[in-house]
Amino acid sequence: MIITEKDKIRILIADDHPIFRQGLKFALNENEDMEVCGEAANGIELLEKVSEDNYSVVLLDISMGGQNSLDTLKQLKINKPKLPVLILSVYPEDTFAVRFIKAGAAGYLTKEKDSEILMGAIRKIASGGRFTSQELTEKLAFDFAGQTKPPHEYLTDREYQVFALIVQGNALTKIGQDLGLSVKTIGTHRTHILEKMKMQNNAQLIQYAILNKIV
Repeated sequence: MIITEKDKIRILIADDHPIFRQGLKFALNENEDMEVCGEAANGIELLEKVSEDNYSVVLLDISMGGQNSLDTLKQLKINKPKLPVLILSVYPEDTFAVRFIKAGAAGYLTKEKDSEILMGAIRKIASGGRFTSQELTEKLAFDFAGQTKPPHEYLTDREYQVFALIVQGNALTKIGQDLGLSVKTIGTHRTHILEKMKMQNNAQLIQYAILNKIV
């Protein structure tokens, strides 16, 4: 089958590491049915790129410049609701996958997966499908069924971002810088997190995260 230009999957890579982008671009362009047509180093660039051109798939790094990409994904789905987004992450599924899928991502893939799995995921979401592991699919079904959820699942998206950064050992000042929020606001989120999860301090949050394989 001859692949014409109009048949190719037009891909935009959003990642703040130039070397990673170049390596991924080279690997994807080796496929006759794929072409990397755009790159972005942050959320603002990504939103500008998708407004200027048409893409088949966006590959979105979960963390660009230290900032979580959840807000970028939400805005992207408002601007381009039908554009499939595949999240590429250094974090295991248990940490962020459910929230990104619920926010509109078509798939979630950890960066250590081999290239063949990545190519398959891109083709699947480009054709209208979703790419999730069996474990994640079961978790999503469990959540949507309204079953009892673990404490961290009751946090808002912003609270969960702060929670995830706290249990990774980040100071409140650093978290504020990464998320573009004041230390006071981060402190308020931390207070709400502790209240909702019925815990007293960061050490308990970290212990909880370890036990639940969040870190």
